Amino acid sequence: MTDSPTASQSGVRSRIEGLRDSEPADRRAAVAAAAGLDGAAMEALSDATALPLSVANGMIENVIGTFELPLGVATNFVVNGREYLVPMAVEEPSVVAAASYMAKLARAGGGFTVSSTAPIMRAQIQIVGLGDPFGARAALLAHRDELIALANTRDSVLVGLGGGCKDIEIEVFASSPIGPMVVMHLLVDVRDSMGANAVNSMAELLAPRVEAISGGQVRLRILSNLADRRVVTASVRVPAEALTTRAHDGTEVARRIVEACALALIDPYRAATHNKGIMNGIDPVVVATGNDWRAIEAGAHAYAARSGRYTSLTTWEIAADGALVGTLEMPMALGIVGGATRTHPAAQAALRLMRIGSAQEMAEVTAAVGLAQNMAALRALATEGIQRGHMTLHARNIAITAGATGGDVDRVAKAIVAAGDVSVAHAKKVLEGA
Repeated sequence: MTDSPTASQSGVRSRIEGLRDSEPADRRAAVAAAAGLDGAAMEALSDATALPLSVANGMIENVIGTFELPLGVATNFVVNGREYLVPMAVEEPSVVAAASYMAKLARAGGGFTVSSTAPIMRAQIQIVGLGDPFGARAALLAHRDELIALANTRDSVLVGLGGGCKDIEIEVFASSPIGPMVVMHLLVDVRDSMGANAVNSMAELLAPRVEAISGGQVRLRILSNLADRRVVTASVRVPAEALTTRAHDGTEVARRIVEACALALIDPYRAATHNKGIMNGIDPVVVATGNDWRAIEAGAHAYAARSGRYTSLTTWEIAADGALVGTLEMPMALGIVGGATRTHPAAQAALRLMRIGSAQEMAEVTAAVGLAQNMAALRALATEGIQRGHMTLHARNIAITAGATGGDVDRVAKAIVAAGDVSVAHAKKVLEGA
């Protein structure tokens, strides 16, 4: 298995040997060299005071301090032929390691292939108090061009970049708990922003004119986090032989992964956990880059239930040549301008680490991480079970909980893993026997 020949095109080497066994300072140096980051960017990613209290105080209300999460870097990713190092802010052991290892296996098939639609977001304008909802719909559609033009007066910069309101849709709810209702959707190309502020501002601007045209009263004027016009599709093709383990042939592993996914496709109880595993990969990237992980979560789960039945966001299949093929499709409303992506120093540095050029590229890389994480979970579940690898990586946390510090952390962790008893009680015994 060799490095992708496209590494020089992106200027990044995502394969870094020995990173897991290095100390944090050595890891930072290796990542900086691989990504070509300057000292200031690496300091923002490594310094516990990267977010000054004065900046935090301006970001939200009633600030009393800041809250830290471990920041790791997932390696080995090749997405659309380009190499990426991916920052991940997460507290759960095994997530970064699993994503990195699956990305390494994916290189055998050329990495991840991802595509995405235009960054279209929806704003909803709710209209009530209507006796003729279908007549109101017709009137609003007759004023379509006028409403689009009015919306685009709100953000000349966005329009100048090629974005702005592109269309409107009207939905009629002839019956609701409060009577007939019409909902007008503004479809807005938000370019490299997440888009909430842009679409909300347009919706509020249009409200008086919508009332005048429809004859109703406008209530809600707000974006929808079901960004079903802003969808990313990621796929990976892994040769069966790359999946071989000490205990299982690769062809068998591929078959077991497909069988494991089948349960998530038909059973919402399994699908909820299955999709949570996908988000184990996606959320840490979203958090590290200062994006809204709650919006991504809401959109993902709503999309998983769009048929009326909650199901898996991924599918896994066996190709004619025996290769394992996985596909992930979901909304991905990410931005690289505005919000915390521009105010949080570490988020800015994380984007520089990834060398992201657009919000669509950001969405595509993030989706690849989600697909890798899903493959890791299914592979573990279908072979040795999820706990063995997870608890091995969790052993350091257990050692720290038991009171280990400094060099004792690794010593105790290794001892409890070797004993097959990764528990606080056993860790305390090992520590006390020092």
